[in-house]
Amino acid sequence: MRVLCAFPEAMPSSNSRPPACLAPGALYLALLLHLSLSSQAGDRRPLPVDRATGLKEKTLILLDVSTKNPVRTVNENFLSLQLDPSIIHDGWLDFLSSKRLVTLARGLSPAFLRFGGKRTDFLQFQNLRNPAKSRGGPGPDYYLKNYEDDIVRSDVALDKQKGCKIAQHPDVMLELQREKAAQMHLVLLKEQFSNTYSNLILTEPNNYRTMHGRAVNGSQLGKDYIQLKSLLQPIRIYSRASLYGPNIGRPRKNVIALLDGFMKVAGSTVDAVTWQHCYIDGRVVKVMDFLKTRLLDTLSDQIRKIQKVVNTYTPGKKIWLEGVVTTSAGGTNNLSDSYAAGFLWLNTLGMLANQGIDVVIRHSFFDHGYNHLVDQNFNPLPDYWLSLLYKRLIGPKVLAVHVAGLQRKPRPGRVIRDKLRIYAHCTNHHNHNYVRGSITLFIINLHRSRKKIKLAGTLRDKLVHQYLLQPYGQEGLKSKSVQLNGQPLVMVDDGTLPELKPRPLRAGRTLVIPPVTMGFYVVKNVNALACRYR
Repeated sequence: MRVLCAFPEAMPSSNSRPPACLAPGALYLALLLHLSLSSQAGDRRPLPVDRATGLKEKTLILLDVSTKNPVRTVNENFLSLQLDPSIIHDGWLDFLSSKRLVTLARGLSPAFLRFGGKRTDFLQFQNLRNPAKSRGGPGPDYYLKNYEDDIVRSDVALDKQKGCKIAQHPDVMLELQREKAAQMHLVLLKEQFSNTYSNLILTEPNNYRTMHGRAVNGSQLGKDYIQLKSLLQPIRIYSRASLYGPNIGRPRKNVIALLDGFMKVAGSTVDAVTWQHCYIDGRVVKVMDFLKTRLLDTLSDQIRKIQKVVNTYTPGKKIWLEGVVTTSAGGTNNLSDSYAAGFLWLNTLGMLANQGIDVVIRHSFFDHGYNHLVDQNFNPLPDYWLSLLYKRLIGPKVLAVHVAGLQRKPRPGRVIRDKLRIYAHCTNHHNHNYVRGSITLFIINLHRSRKKIKLAGTLRDKLVHQYLLQPYGQEGLKSKSVQLNGQPLVMVDDGTLPELKPRPLRAGRTLVIPPVTMGFYVVKNVNALACRYR
């Protein structure tokens, strides 16, 4: 099963409401009462910039952006989030009620919230009045029904012991939550290494043969989706629910065959086609792997394979990357949760939008392992700050980038990859610090030397706000802390998010991109026609 929720749209406001679930799902599908923006499918890779790795630092790159029409328009909830069912273990609502966690989630609104992951395969939902008599233990309805009473009882008990209520002492609740998270992590690790789980309810069709010795072909899966749709239609609350699937894995030969059979039968039944992507094996990853352009480009090839099948049967059908992680096996400590992993994540966001993918769901917002955005002490990790900047500055309209610069001819037979990647969007129109018509660039520099970019054409002589994100501390690329324009990013003592202050650059000044860094650059008052209207 999967549950999707949506964060209420907020940009940014301390009065924003916490996330609210919209609809439950079935057959590992995502069911959501939500009207999505239309998008255009296609294949547009990031334009190559500075291909010659041996260029001298004095090379000047000229950059311009097409401002008349967007090349793509993605969903307003393009960057969305996932929670793994493992957090449901022993009172999961305690975690989601954390003021700190809600504040961090609100910072990434608006977004879809997908409830799913590996642990879903071993999760059972029950609707029983007396859950104690059930072998599987209490289900979510029980927790939802009794949650408020439990909090009241906890408050009263604590009040008798310490003369104060837990609600007035968030540090106490935070400590209890951290203790529970540590216990849960040990349980999950034990299950993972022993490969023994309490329940066996498999839901990923292309993994049936490997995990259970059974197979479900695409045609049969498509028929199941059609049947599900027909069952939902008579139910008022689900009659307009959206249906997403088939949530396949990496598009290899057998998976493509499954997708082909599914699309042939049920392509018109789903509102968006979904798949998942993992870049690298978390057991063998090294820090320099995150800087390999060949690895960054693997996603582009997968997008084209998915789009080819989808457009064969339902041209223009929306495609969602419904689950993306940098490394498998739960990630690697000090790598998957470090600054270095941000290069993969930011490039993923740019590449998906450029190639017309409507939504990407990050696995996971808060979870065990090391691929998440928030750690088990409820502290935001580097990828969270990247995501927050993306949400604040990037709008759904994608713009074409044009570059020119002196390049030395590459030597014959030598493979040259793009180490400087530039993406452009209309600035988020919910950000009231910038007038409509402004443009935001985000730039990844994987070179070991700084690069100079001169804004040309419509961008010439415009004021620029720089948001440069760099590692903070002695760990370098392995750091779990970041700095914005030289200032460390941490949550404020009162539990609120810090102000993201830009560094104004003089109009007409050349952009100097430090080596092995990433950042956002808002070009103000461009009056771009493509960005003046929603």
